Amino acid sequence: VQLQASGGGLVQSGGSLGLACAASGRISNTVAMAWYRRAPGKQRELVASIIVSGTTNYADSVKGRFTISRDIRKTAVYLEMNSLKPEDTAVYYCNVVRQSLPDVWGQGTLVTVSS
Repeated sequence: VQLQASGGGLVQSGGSLGLACAASGRISNTVAMAWYRRAPGKQRELVASIIVSGTTNYADSVKGRFTISRDIRKTAVYLEMNSLKPEDTAVYYCNVVRQSLPDVWGQGTLVTVSS
């Protein structure tokens, strides 16, 4: 099973983008879905996560600007990004956390925010 991310691109500062990530098949034992990002020269960081109950968690740097949502039936996760800043420029990766099994990662999608 693979995760396919889409929706990245180039946007001006203050603009919006939406990311989507969908699984090619069913992913068993899913407990959470998340988006991570890796900016140039920086370590990968957690952007937002959502557990199966719907509870969400956000990095302080994106709170109030980004919204994560999911469709459990499709094993899909979405990230709505508003008021984008140049420091949001990164490769964004979707992630599925599973109980007692390895995580599943998407291939990454590049988001570039110009100033």
